[in-house]
Amino acid sequence: MIEILNPAELTRARATGALVADILRTLRSRSVVGTNLLDLDRWTRELIEEAGAQSCYVDYAPSFGRGPFGHYVCTAVNDAVLHGMPHDYALADGDLLTLDLAVLLDGIAADSAVSFVVGDGRPSESVALIDVTERALAAGIAAAGPGARLGDVSHAIGTVLGGAGYPINTEFGGHGIGSTMHQDPHVSNTGRPGRGYRLRPGLLLALEPWVMADTDELVVDADGWTLRSATGCRTAHSEHTIAITPDGAEILTLPTSA
Repeated sequence: MIEILNPAELTRARATGALVADILRTLRSRSVVGTNLLDLDRWTRELIEEAGAQSCYVDYAPSFGRGPFGHYVCTAVNDAVLHGMPHDYALADGDLLTLDLAVLLDGIAADSAVSFVVGDGRPSESVALIDVTERALAAGIAAAGPGARLGDVSHAIGTVLGGAGYPINTEFGGHGIGSTMHQDPHVSNTGRPGRGYRLRPGLLLALEPWVMADTDELVVDADGWTLRSATGCRTAHSEHTIAITPDGAEILTLPTSA
């Protein structure tokens, strides 16, 4: 299903997006050396409940996972890249952490992810991975406007990722979002311009470029959820929920203040 939001729903989507961004900002500030991933999950639950919102993850049970996810935020460390299940692990200096969060507020969902290095360490490979996903996300957003095609967005993302020399996995990518977290259309992280669904005002998309340093192959952890690079290399993932408007693409998952 491709869902088109009306103006009132779009107003609610802005509130959801800001909430997701604010929670992620709080979690990032608390992600210091020694922070346990289970504490990040607990804080996420508390922040969602304080806002009167609902988690999109805790009861999520798609075909590619093993039963309900059972947690409130995805925490992917180093070679983990997607669907990272929180577990008993204390963050170390130089860890590359990705936080991915989706929340439902007043009937509308928003989804966002951010990757960053914990502590004082700044491994050059990690910095480069984060930078390329952020640049690819910006390129995808710039290509998303009324009348553009999905292929234009995918091509813009893939041009940045591939141009930096990274392999591109097409199993998982961006998606439509609205009254539920995952909807059509699928937004691949590479594609051909001028192809696919024509974007319309009122459409919400979660764009999420992600890369692994030296492979496009994934392996699944024993938890049945966490996806890691097949070679053990580091990974990064950046995501925003955007709304297509008559004037272009509006980023919904920005924090309410600096």
